[in-house]
Parts: sequence; structure tokens; C-alpha cells
Amino acid sequence: MGNLRKGWNIFSSILVGLGVLLAVLLVGVRLFGVQIYTVLSGSMEPTYHTGALLYVKEADPLKLEAGDVITFKLEGTTIATHRIVEVISSSGTEGVCFRTKGDANDMEDGSLVKGEDVLGKPFFSIPYLGFLASYIQQPPGMYIAICIACAVLLLLILPEIFMDSEPEDEPEKKKRRKKKRRRSKKRKKTKTRRSSV
Repeated sequence: MGNLRKGWNIFSSILVGLGVLLAVLLVGVRLFGVQIYTVLSGSMEPTYHTGALLYVKEADPLKLEAGDVITFKLEGTTIATHRIVEVISSSGTEGVCFRTKGDANDMEDGSLVKGEDVLGKPFFSIPYLGFLASYIQQPPGMYIAICIACAVLLLLILPEIFMDSEPEDEPEKKKRRKKKRRRSKKRKKTKTRRSSV
């Protein structure tokens, strides 16, 4: 039973560790001002592959230069990540603009990116984790993720309930054994006394 308990403790520790790591990678980093985006196209390959999870930190548009990779808003809610090929300074109200291009694209992007539309610079990426992040943000992936989390919790809690009840019985068994030994020793002593008289 001891080996089973040790094995289960190791397994449950790994499960909890993976859960915490995944939570930090997908949600926890936002506490530090980091935004997370999933790469949906191959325009930045081989730098960022489709399905990669990008970690983007806010950047000052005035400090960006040609060669930097930026994440920016296009029209509406579309977000893109491309490399700056040219910085265009303007003395008007727009401030600074950028001409961008995807690493895998042959041509530069059709429109300039305004400094105010820059969301930040990617500083880290994890390949393929973006597929998982996108999947669990919408049904049915969200429901599956909730079910898996509940199943993991049950797997962690239920065995503890059943395993904890057994070790509590062990000390009682030891006490009974000690009492039996004492009784048998007393009986032996009384037998030896009677025979010697």
C-alpha cells in the first residue's frame, strides 16, 4: 500500500504541476502586463509558426526601429504580427508610422501601421500551444477543458479520502498486537510460576 500511495502522490503532483504551469502560461502572465495571441497564419514563418502562442509586451512606438517585430491592430478587431521594414516619422498628428511585412510574404503590407495601433513586441513564443489556447476558449473545447479539470480534481481528491482511512486503522492494529504480546507474556509468566511451585 505504501508504494501505491507514493506512486499516486508523484502522479498527482505532476498533474497539479502541469495544471499550474498551463494556467500560468495561458492566464497568469497577463498579471504582468503581457498579452497572449495565437498565430493564425504562416506569414511570419519560420520566425513564428502557425499555432504558436505569442507573448507580447507593450512597447513605446517611438523606440521601435526597422527589423523589430510588432503586434498591431488592423481594421476592426483583426490583429497581426509582422516585421517593421521602415519607420516613417511624421510631424502631424499621427506621430510615427511603420511599413511592415511578414517574413514569409513577398510584398510589404498594403497600409501603414500607426504608432497608436501598435500593441507591443513579441518577446517569447511557444509552438503549437496557441492551438490549445484557441480551442479551449470556445465551445466545445471550453466544455471539454472544464470536464478534464473536474476529472483531475476528482482523481486527486477521491483517492486521498480512501487512502487516508486506511492509515488511521494501522495504529489501532499495532495497539492490538502490543496488547496481545503483553497478554501472551503475562500468560507465559503465570504458567512458569505455577509449574515451579
